[in-house]
Amino acid sequence: MRVGLFITCLVDGVFPDVGDAMVQLLRRLDVDVDVPLQQTCCGQMHINSGYGSLALPLIKNQVRSFDGYDVVVAPSASCVGSVRHQYEQIARARGDERLVDEVLALAKRTYELSEFLVDVLGVTDVGAYFPHRVAYHPTCHSLRALHTADRSVRLLAAVEGIDLVALSLAESCCGFGGTFALKNSDVSGAMLGDKVECVVQSGAGFVTAADSSCLMHIGGGLTRVGASARTIHLAEVLASTR
Repeated sequence: MRVGLFITCLVDGVFPDVGDAMVQLLRRLDVDVDVPLQQTCCGQMHINSGYGSLALPLIKNQVRSFDGYDVVVAPSASCVGSVRHQYEQIARARGDERLVDEVLALAKRTYELSEFLVDVLGVTDVGAYFPHRVAYHPTCHSLRALHTADRSVRLLAAVEGIDLVALSLAESCCGFGGTFALKNSDVSGAMLGDKVECVVQSGAGFVTAADSSCLMHIGGGLTRVGASARTIHLAEVLASTR
C-alpha cells in the first residue's frame, strides 16, 4: 500500500512538528509513507470564502499530486472534509465531468489520520506512551463532516500512561471556523472563551484534537488567560514513546 501524506498548508507552514510526528508514527507501524512535494493548499480557504472558481487550480493540483497513491492521509479533519464534500460540488458547478470523476476517486481514498489508523490499518494501540492528563476536543469537522471523533478517543484511550479526562461541552465549537474567526471576531472570541474555561476546569495539562487550526485557536486563548494547559496534536501524542 502506497501512502501519500497530505500535509496541509497550516502544518507545513506553522506546525511542522505535526507532520514529523505523522511520519514517525506511520513508519513505526510499517507504513510506506511519502510526501509529494507538488502539493499546495487544498483550496478549502477559497471555497469557504466564496471563491470556488479560484480553488479550481488547487483542486486539480491536489488530484495530480496524489495520483498513483493507494491512500492519502492528512492530520486534519477539516482539510479531508473539504476533499470529501466540497471538491465534487465545485467540479460539478464547473461542468467538468472528468474532474468530477477524479475528485470522487480521490475522496474515496483520502483519510484523516485517526480514521486511517482505526478503519484502514485496524489498530487502536499504536504503542504510544504519554504519561499526562489530556482532554480531547472533538473538532467540528471530526464530529459533523467525517464522523470520526470516536476513532481519536479509541486511540487515545489505548495510550500507555495517559489520563484521559472528559471535557465539558466537548462537542461545542471552539469558535475558529477559518475566516469565521476573522469576520466574526466577537462571536468567535466568546465561543473560544467558553472552550478555554472548559479546558481549565478539566484540570488537563494538555488538550488535543485532530486539527491544528482549532488547536491554534484554543492555544491562543489559553495563553491569554495565563492557563498552564498546552495544546498538542493527536499525531504528536500517538507518536510519543518511552
